[in-house]
Amino acid sequence: MYRNDKVIRRYSEPFKLKILAELTIGKHTKSELCKLYSIAPTTVNVWIKKYNRKDLMNTRVKVETKDEISRIKTLQKEVEQLKKLLLKKDLDAMVQDCYLEVAAEDLGYKSVSELKKKLNIKP
Repeated sequence: MYRNDKVIRRYSEPFKLKILAELTIGKHTKSELCKLYSIAPTTVNVWIKKYNRKDLMNTRVKVETKDEISRIKTLQKEVEQLKKLLLKKDLDAMVQDCYLEVAAEDLGYKSVSELKKKLNIKP
């Protein structure tokens, strides 16, 4: 046998349904079934999704205290305020650049950089 030869397994519909039925009954856990039948856990997850058996999927429960929830809300508000301030700063910088372009044109300079050199403005 060559190194790259892989065994491709095809499972029948009745076999897949049997595995899901055993999971439903609670006879075995998903990991036990995977070891017992030499099936990858991801394969079982694919079958669960295929047959729309969301009740068999692992559920994730997130437990938070009131302090954590209020802290998260406070941080979200702060992030929004910082976004607004950053946007305002960017707009102010754009307006300043536009003013410099107009001033350079009106004063007869070829570019804004020449005007900045004349006025000793650091870029």
